[in-house]
Amino acid sequence: MGFRIQLLGMYYLAWFSFVVSESVKKGSVIIDGSSVIGNIDDDFVCATLDWWPPQKCDYGTCSWGLASLLNLDLNNKIFLNAVKAFSPLKLRLGGSLQDKVIYGTEDYNQPCTPFVRKESEIFGFTQGCLPMERWDELNAFFQKAGAKIVFGLNALNGKSIQAGGSANGPWNYTNAESFIQYTVGKNYDIHGWELGNELSGNGVGTSISADQYASDFAALRDIVDNAYRDIEPKPLVIAPGGFFDATWFKEFISKSGKSLDVVTHHIYNLGPGVDQHLVEKILNPSFLDGEKSTFNGLKNVLESTGTLATAWVGESGGAYNSGHHLVSDAFVYSFWYLDQLGMSAAYDTKTYCRQSLIGGNYGLLNTTNFLPNPDYYSALLWHRLMGRRVLSTTFSGTNKIRAYAHCAKQSKGITILLINLDNNTTVEATISNINSLRHRKMSYKSKIMKLPLHSTSETTREEYHLTPQDGNLHSQVMLLNGNVLSVNSAGDIPRLEPLY
Repeated sequence: MGFRIQLLGMYYLAWFSFVVSESVKKGSVIIDGSSVIGNIDDDFVCATLDWWPPQKCDYGTCSWGLASLLNLDLNNKIFLNAVKAFSPLKLRLGGSLQDKVIYGTEDYNQPCTPFVRKESEIFGFTQGCLPMERWDELNAFFQKAGAKIVFGLNALNGKSIQAGGSANGPWNYTNAESFIQYTVGKNYDIHGWELGNELSGNGVGTSISADQYASDFAALRDIVDNAYRDIEPKPLVIAPGGFFDATWFKEFISKSGKSLDVVTHHIYNLGPGVDQHLVEKILNPSFLDGEKSTFNGLKNVLESTGTLATAWVGESGGAYNSGHHLVSDAFVYSFWYLDQLGMSAAYDTKTYCRQSLIGGNYGLLNTTNFLPNPDYYSALLWHRLMGRRVLSTTFSGTNKIRAYAHCAKQSKGITILLINLDNNTTVEATISNINSLRHRKMSYKSKIMKLPLHSTSETTREEYHLTPQDGNLHSQVMLLNGNVLSVNSAGDIPRLEPLY
């Protein structure tokens, strides 16, 4: 049986065309094909849809446009095809304003009004309402696109916000229960129900104690079990969708017991979108490694509590407050994004939800024209190539190469992701699978698009090389094996063809 290696090469060209020399280093990728260190979901790649209205602005820029769940154009062909390309794409519906959303069910006897900008309100907006007609439209789209939906519920309903910032009192779940029952009655397929957004630990805007959150979550578990009592499989019940705080998470998980299916946490490790040093952080291996402590910390908490719940990254946009134009929506962001996918998987994270599918400056799709940004193609390649089993992988020779390996998703063999953070260094990498003792030597050049390939009757490999147009890290055009990736006039997502 032939042994196949798939390579997802992530590197970029020299920044200036007049650079004609580069250093050459040797390195070694060592993969233990017998050591599975994690298992991810088949639909590991996830993206978010948010509630932010057009009036959501950061640092003087309003980057959300018509990307809200309430006003998104569900008839756009590119949008439909972009979601369908994943077959399926897991979508998490939520964000800061989810804790101010009321659901316009029959027993909600008030006008169903939209969010209104108001600085004095928590999160900067008044309460908003999701009309059931819009919920019907969204679900028609999700069904047509083949998406798997995780819905974030309002966890602040009924609570009083104290002067110190905490939200006190039990959750008023009446409206949420009515909404869930409406959804079940319509036979809408929901993969999971999540409670709250960024209310764990110190919270963002406000917070809920771990003890109260566990009590509120138990109520949600009962609601879901009752609403789906004759339906299998039942949706996952998920929480808390906040930033990792070991003490808070441990108490919440311990008190939630078997009620909890998934523990979600958020990541914005690059800092504010206005930061002028985002690119330096992204290309700094020591900075990238800093997030290992979060993944390892949550893994340890899950193990120490004995819970059966699994870990997800429920929302991650890298740079908070909507990202940074021509950084978080450009080629350079794939260094951070793909590294996050590889790192989180190595710590047994099951799903990773990118903020956002569309909206802000960190969308996988352009907010105005729906065209894919570079990270969309990175996400799609990962989804198609990286299988569920994560393999122990190390790289020696330079810390500028990031290496991750999984069992291949669509064939026998191994898929390797190599990320070169150095713009003018070639790394000649020997790849060794210590389980099968097969060796391959490969040269990764920052200025050469097509690599010399060697094959035997026993070994073939597919290679996918991602580069920016004109060697510009801030380009919003991505090349695959030297060819521009672009949507055609019919709105079709391009084929992602390898070199053999």
